[in-house]
Amino acid sequence: MPKPKYRVLFVATHPVQYAAPMFRQMAQHPKFDVQIAYCSLQGAEASLDHEFGVEVKWDLPLLEGYPWVHVANKSPWPGVGRFWGLINPGLWKLVPGGYDAVVMYTGYMHASFWIVAAVAKLQGVPILFSTDATGINPRSGKRWKVWVKKVALPIVYRVATVVLPGSAAGAEYVRNLGMPSERIVVAPFVVDNEYWSSRAAKVDRAAARSALGCGDGEPMVLFCAKLQPWKRPQDVLRAFARADVHGARLVMAGEGPMRTELEAEAKSLKVAERVRFAGFVNQSELPALYRSADIMVLPSEYDPCPVVVCEAMLCGCPVILSDRVRGRRELVSPEQNGCLFPCGDIESLAGILRRLLQSPTSLRRMGQAARDRMASWTPHENIEALVQAVERACHGKMARKEPL
Repeated sequence: MPKPKYRVLFVATHPVQYAAPMFRQMAQHPKFDVQIAYCSLQGAEASLDHEFGVEVKWDLPLLEGYPWVHVANKSPWPGVGRFWGLINPGLWKLVPGGYDAVVMYTGYMHASFWIVAAVAKLQGVPILFSTDATGINPRSGKRWKVWVKKVALPIVYRVATVVLPGSAAGAEYVRNLGMPSERIVVAPFVVDNEYWSSRAAKVDRAAARSALGCGDGEPMVLFCAKLQPWKRPQDVLRAFARADVHGARLVMAGEGPMRTELEAEAKSLKVAERVRFAGFVNQSELPALYRSADIMVLPSEYDPCPVVVCEAMLCGCPVILSDRVRGRRELVSPEQNGCLFPCGDIESLAGILRRLLQSPTSLRRMGQAARDRMASWTPHENIEALVQAVERACHGKMARKEPL
């Protein structure tokens, strides 16, 4: 007689284009019977993204292929970016629904996180936290937050039966907070490899580059992120200008509050005619963008585990990372499939760009190596890690359910 499946409740803030393919695969896994509970439908419905500064609705199906329920949000100030923005009292009744474990895809900075944590503890349901964090330094840079986190975070993480960091750097971070190693399972923070690889293979690279104003033989650098201060888009622009490679192009894909000042700086640096501001690029258009580029730069000072690194590498685009992007450093082997540079060091970044953009052979080799590296960083590894974590959290609970 087949063993019963683990009934697992996933509680998520809102539908996300990266999580939906994972939920579809989990729904088909022989060891899982899953239910997804959304605290908001932001993302599946058109809404203003305050960081992009434009209305966003992802152009991929986010609510198909897996069982889900929307738990009503009773917050008077609804939104996924603030503590009181998600207040979902219906979770109190949902969690005790015969689940073997609850996996939290909501951060502890949401009120609904604590609703789930409280009822799960009362009902004796194991709690698993997923996190992409790699350190305690806040995005805002405010030092008082560091001291608060040093005290509060060890308490927060001990609420979890098992913690699921998305990278090796994340595991180190959680251990430094005092979490025992046996309660940590690394679940690689991945994207849908098959989607990105198959879409990339269908791109007419020459046509895609032409649409971006990049001619034959002109090396192209890509920045793909929100135009926000912590992403440091100005570093790419300044390094590109300083590298001064003949014929090179820079595409800045993304929206945000820095766009106007970046456009002005491109003019003052006398590179405006070689820089294209592409604006917000939706999910289905990204494979063509990555395939067009010869290399992508992510110079962030705060960016724990950005998915754009996985997307670009799957499309054969090597990546230059700031050393502050700790959650992706295990993917990038310097001089093999990308490069690392000290965050904020414009001269170092310019030197890397100057050297690589003048070596098309090296860029092609690094692009292939980027694809090869992603062969072992897939949804399969993520889901198998999740199975291991649920089994560890349940401590033989399944065995007690089997018939005598």
